Amino acid sequence: MPGLLQGKIALVTGGGSGIGRATGLRLAAEGSKVMIADYIPEGGERTVRMIKEAGGEASFVSADVSIAREAEAMVNETMKRYGRIDCAFNNAGIEGKMANTVECSEEVFDRVIAINLKGVWLCMKYEIQEMLKQGGGSIVNTASIAGLVGFEGLPAYNASKGGVIQLTRTAALEFATKNIRVNCVCPGVIRTPMVERLLDNRGFSEQELTFGEPVGRMGKPEEIAEGVLWLLSGASSFVTGHPLVIDGAWVAR
Repeated sequence: MPGLLQGKIALVTGGGSGIGRATGLRLAAEGSKVMIADYIPEGGERTVRMIKEAGGEASFVSADVSIAREAEAMVNETMKRYGRIDCAFNNAGIEGKMANTVECSEEVFDRVIAINLKGVWLCMKYEIQEMLKQGGGSIVNTASIAGLVGFEGLPAYNASKGGVIQLTRTAALEFATKNIRVNCVCPGVIRTPMVERLLDNRGFSEQELTFGEPVGRMGKPEEIAEGVLWLLSGASSFVTGHPLVIDGAWVAR
């Protein structure tokens, strides 16, 4: 039985770990050829090996999405290798050093905004150019519940994720008549390397990180991947401009 993305070409940024890796594997399992992008080659190449070991097809490209020439080169390499981009998951992101609004350094603020927000804009800028030429496509960006509700100590991260939601809505409106859908996912607390760093290095306990999750646990990267798959696939053909919250009911309180 054909998969939801049979014969499609997908680009996944931040594909070297966590949600990006889980999504790359899921898209490949549904028949897509996947270009994995990450600025850490070891992680990205490991994801490619995992996809191939599972019987899928994938390639790796190194890219820092906050730099225009690298984002453009990433898209160009995908086009060179596969000839089109049907699906794009713009997922690369960092949390930055925790500090309140007064104590957050300009360096940290600029870097988080550059990767999480500017990086999504740059990826869409070059992806959409190709999708217009080929007659359509589907894009999912990674936002966060931190773009919907406040979290103390992460001013740049919160601002960047709120910005991703608005970028998503803007692009969705701009290209709604061009057969290009643009949505985003807003994950809750998901057990990823980013969250593990909060547990290991920053004095948080698992109980503190899950206190707001009514379901009583962290989410799994694979659970976010399912939402991304749906948004990228034709199963969500009438959905665009939507921030899909996948958070165990955190923001429902």
